[in-house]
Amino acid sequence: MTGRAAMPYILMYHSVDGYDSDPLLVTVSPRRFAGQMDWLRRRGLRGVSVRELLVAEASGQAGRMVGLTFDDGYADFASEAVPVLLRHGFTATVFAVAGLLGGHNAWDRDCPRKTLMTAADLRRVAGAGMEVASHSVHHVSLTGASDAELEMELKESRAVLEDVLDREITGFAYPYGHAGAREVDAVRSAGYSYACAVRPSEFSGRHALARTYAGDRDGPLRLRAKHLRHGLRWGWNR
Repeated sequence: MTGRAAMPYILMYHSVDGYDSDPLLVTVSPRRFAGQMDWLRRRGLRGVSVRELLVAEASGQAGRMVGLTFDDGYADFASEAVPVLLRHGFTATVFAVAGLLGGHNAWDRDCPRKTLMTAADLRRVAGAGMEVASHSVHHVSLTGASDAELEMELKESRAVLEDVLDREITGFAYPYGHAGAREVDAVRSAGYSYACAVRPSEFSGRHALARTYAGDRDGPLRLRAKHLRHGLRWGWNR
């Protein structure tokens, strides 16, 4: 998948939970999230994992699909997001930090602590039809890593998750969305089928998929505007 016209529509979430403070704007309240999934369904759109979306794209069957992704692997993905997704018949991809399973978001200093899914949680959501993919071992910016560190973050994270789930891990998401030519080439060489970035860049393509941020302020009008903006940017609308 190359070229601007080939970029699928993928929403980027992190946490679905109640909150008092959210300085990094990574949390969507359960009520808002349920409303957003209702909006997709009313529009005739179906939320799917990135793996499912790319398979459908390849066969020309993705016309009403929207990729749903959840970075970091927070425990509330299992407790809050998955029940809503299943109620709508949706799937999603969760990108887990393989070296911190059952821990917390230690990379977000001076921010509210959020618990990460355990190995058992990952097995449970995978069993419910969700895709589990890699978000590195330690959630470090890969652009600042040495070549050896980069290789370890890519290969060890996949090995850990494959051991936990006893299934192949094919997707990756760049921590912080940081990805240059070296990182994209390394992910491709490591054997990942695809990788998610955040913003569009000169590297946009199957191993640097641009995504659209979804936040707690996104009601129907904002969701519609974001969907339209994606269509205008990438040359299609649905």
